[in-house]
Amino acid sequence: MPMYIIMGGTGHVGAAATAELLRRGEAVTIVTRDANRASEWRNKGAEIVEADVEDVPSLNAAFQRGRRAFLLNPPTDTSKDTDVIERRTVGHILQALQGTGLEKVVAESTGGAQPGSRIGDLNVLWELEEGLRSQAIPAAINRAAYYMSNWDDLLETVRTTGELPTMFPEDMPIPMVAPNDLGVAAANRLTSSLHDTGIRYVEGPKRYSASEVAHAFSKALGAPVRVAVIPREKWKSGFLQLGFSDAAAASYTRMTEVSVDSGFDVSDDPLLGDTTLEAYIEALIAKS
Repeated sequence: MPMYIIMGGTGHVGAAATAELLRRGEAVTIVTRDANRASEWRNKGAEIVEADVEDVPSLNAAFQRGRRAFLLNPPTDTSKDTDVIERRTVGHILQALQGTGLEKVVAESTGGAQPGSRIGDLNVLWELEEGLRSQAIPAAINRAAYYMSNWDDLLETVRTTGELPTMFPEDMPIPMVAPNDLGVAAANRLTSSLHDTGIRYVEGPKRYSASEVAHAFSKALGAPVRVAVIPREKWKSGFLQLGFSDAAAASYTRMTEVSVDSGFDVSDDPLLGDTTLEAYIEALIAKS
């Protein structure tokens, strides 16, 4: 039985991929910096191995424990220079794959991934994609739509003010996806044939505008919610107010500009998850 190695197994997508693989009776090893954070997974049948993406030998050793691996570049503390750190960790992941004997990897990327400089995940994950294309292990790349979980931190603001602040135009259709559906998509490609490689886009069952997000909050909360569009000239200052470093704020601002101005990167044949935005928001509020 192949052993699946999961990076980010204590986060949204990695946890969902782990849960799906365990549900199918597969053997799974979670890679984490702190085994104590993953103790619940040991109780569910997963193995745990400690490794740090900043420590290439430890990550290489973790990869050697399995035959297939899910790769996820960990997000960096936004109070630091996210571009510098996340480009470095992409390089470490690519180095750690060397000599592992893995027969296939599945990597989490993002819609809109493209060459460039300081456009956040767009260029950082493009570099991951390019690095995987230039090495020998067959690689499947899942380009994720906008995470529905990006709305999570706005719940209290919506609840207390009745406003949904956003940098997106109110009626722009945005491809969105629930992290759980991304995990299932990752599990599907981890267990598929060695010929299932290359880029696939992953979305939810439909695309949603900020107006529809506000409506979903309104329906779930039983109170009116209106969209409050943040002017473009205030985007960077908004990130700074959230505690972002100047470098990270600039990168996230440019990433948002590229996404809005290009209309979001989409595919005519995406992998579709089942979770609707309405169901996601209802579950979010039920947990709060």
